[in-house]
Amino acid sequence: MTVTATRAPERRTETPQPSRERRPGRFLILAGLLVLLLLMVAPLLVVAVNAVKSPADYASHGPLSVPDHLYWTGIVDFWNRVDFGLKLWNSFLTSLVVAVLAVILSVFNAYALGIGRVKGRIWFLVFFLVANLLPQEVLVYPLYYLAKQLGLYDSLFSIIIIFTVVQSAFGTYLLTSVYTEFPKELLEAAAIDGAGRWRALWRVVVPVSRPTLAVLFTFFFIWTWNEFFLPLIFLISNDNQTVPVALGVLQGDRMMDATTTSASALIGIVPAMVFFLIFQRTLTRGIAAGAIK
Repeated sequence: MTVTATRAPERRTETPQPSRERRPGRFLILAGLLVLLLLMVAPLLVVAVNAVKSPADYASHGPLSVPDHLYWTGIVDFWNRVDFGLKLWNSFLTSLVVAVLAVILSVFNAYALGIGRVKGRIWFLVFFLVANLLPQEVLVYPLYYLAKQLGLYDSLFSIIIIFTVVQSAFGTYLLTSVYTEFPKELLEAAAIDGAGRWRALWRVVVPVSRPTLAVLFTFFFIWTWNEFFLPLIFLISNDNQTVPVALGVLQGDRMMDATTTSASALIGIVPAMVFFLIFQRTLTRGIAAGAIK
């Protein structure tokens, strides 16, 4: 006698699919953001189109027309006329050195104020805050006088010193607020393992705050690259000029037609954009890490 077991019919549990409700407000926001993006990108596209357009084509069809063929002579002429390779190297060297030195100086200052809790730390923070609020026009004459007295006028070294101090003032103010909330348990564990203050700084504090330091480095580099006023005053020699100064000096040149001017603006913007795109992931990670903390 065989007994056959009957299985109970299985119940299929269907996972509820999220209802896709159309939200008009969401589409309006996306449309508004798209319009803003087009408004921001449109001038850059016009500059790029006119940079590869011949002067005759520009005069015949205007600035908004698409060129019949790519005209690279304007870019080549501007590059050779101003020795743009040298200007590019001056800006890159200045921005890189300032970004590295400003980050290191900010770490030292913030470590003393935020973790070391030195006496009068509030007054130091007020000093750094006021230093951030001072316009560059106020600093021109005393810095010019000091550079003349020290023999640093018309030298990249003077610009490096000035912007290292200026950028580190902001970095100190920002990092101090971060290091004030630094986990004390990590520092106590490092002290138990026999690490001194110097070793705790480089082995514990700096690795933990690396995303924030990466954000500061990116901002310091771009800010220094785009500086125009102080380099215009302190760098009068053609061999020491940076990219923004070279572009600003040539704006009044009668030999610069519309297409050559667009070419100069394009090759002046491209390096900063390339640097930002390279470090975009680092910047995003640093901001996300700061938000999570």
